[in-house]
Amino acid sequence: MSRTAAHQTLGRVLVVDDHNAARESVSDVLRCAGYEVRGLASAVEALPELSRGEFDVVITDLQMPGMDGLEFIREISRRRLAVQAIMVTAHATIESAVEAMRHGAFDFLEKPFNAVQLEQLTARALQRKRLTAGDETGAASVDDDQLGMVGESSAMRELRTRLLQVARTDETVLVCGESGAGKELVARAIHQASRRNAGPLVSLNCPALSPQLAESELFGHRRGAFTGADADRVGRFEAARGGTLMLDEITEIELPLQAKLLRVLQERNFERVGSSETIDADVRVVACTNRDLPAEVAAGRFREDLYYRLAVVPLQLPPLREREGDVQLLANHFLQRAARRLERDEFTLAEDAQALLAGYHWPGNVRELENIVTRACVLNTGAPIAAAEIRPWLQQPESVGNVGASAPSSQADEAPALPVGARLDEVERALIVATLDHFDGHRAKTAEALGIGVRTLSGKLRLYGYAPRTRDFSAAANDR
Repeated sequence: MSRTAAHQTLGRVLVVDDHNAARESVSDVLRCAGYEVRGLASAVEALPELSRGEFDVVITDLQMPGMDGLEFIREISRRRLAVQAIMVTAHATIESAVEAMRHGAFDFLEKPFNAVQLEQLTARALQRKRLTAGDETGAASVDDDQLGMVGESSAMRELRTRLLQVARTDETVLVCGESGAGKELVARAIHQASRRNAGPLVSLNCPALSPQLAESELFGHRRGAFTGADADRVGRFEAARGGTLMLDEITEIELPLQAKLLRVLQERNFERVGSSETIDADVRVVACTNRDLPAEVAAGRFREDLYYRLAVVPLQLPPLREREGDVQLLANHFLQRAARRLERDEFTLAEDAQALLAGYHWPGNVRELENIVTRACVLNTGAPIAAAEIRPWLQQPESVGNVGASAPSSQADEAPALPVGARLDEVERALIVATLDHFDGHRAKTAEALGIGVRTLSGKLRLYGYAPRTRDFSAAANDR
């Protein structure tokens, strides 16, 4: 095989099948698509060829005499051969498919399949090969600063490098991390750094799906498909065409819908509820979870085959407590953001506050840090934000050392009247009221500063029966 010829093709594919007609049929389709293809009749013949490193993708039948497809894939994995394997079978079962993917297979095709399915899956396998090999062909022109991910710890630098590699492909990505660690931010960065960044980024919060409407939300429905379906509806897969679909907290999807999602990821098409028309799923899926998916699989709450489909390229987000040095960078970032929202020149942290934040364990991760910094800015009167202002809002503050504990009683008396153990609704009300007073009753500015909608703010004010400090209630309503 000449290197010159290889450079003129999309990639190099080895087809292994003891059935001559089937082998030649697959080979012909891929040659016409622009691949350089070689066919062999057995896995025993194929292994020495693969050991030479001349192929990018191997397509193997499951049922073969001697060494079958599963044994072949296990041997490829054992020898650590740098090739992506696709298993083709007419006898596909959940067990054989999962077993193949567990031992390193990229994916599988069930007979009968068409030329388009074969070409698409081979192209995706080739993308995966180039990703794992560090090939930068087709890299998006996005640098670290454009990802919007603050942090210079070794964990964050490694994550950004991996993210840029992943973004170059159309592969499904599984983003794992604790609540508040920034999974949605990572999903947005993947979209921004991908070739799909001109398309839409559509998000779906899976826990918000009711079992009755979940399928319609994902795939859409036709008018009359069920009671209450008064008009056609476009689902999230269709709305994300040409772009990226982010499925947040994927483990919350019910098992029956997991099976349908699996089929879409495998076949790259779907039908609206109540329709027989097949629609191409031209979308890249990024799934997020804060749970241990292997544990969910073992407990029977999540399909094992869907897990392997989603975890083509897994990304693990580090918790904030493992991002040494990033707390102060993030705090400064949130201080600047709060200054813009609150129309102030700047906010600063006193040295004792910086030490307090640096020593805290951050169970709520980046989201907790952002909320605390924003709250402190809203209630700040102009002086540098001190540790005494922040300490009441930390969970188990006694575990954060004794920063500021030796302050005189007169200084402690100046801390905000939000004692440890205060009810969450009381803290929320105090924050909303203080922000509204700061903006002289202006609801739009208050809602923007708090990161909520004006309607949500208005509903809470009605619940509180709140009268603005400098405007009457009806005047403030005109701001909506």
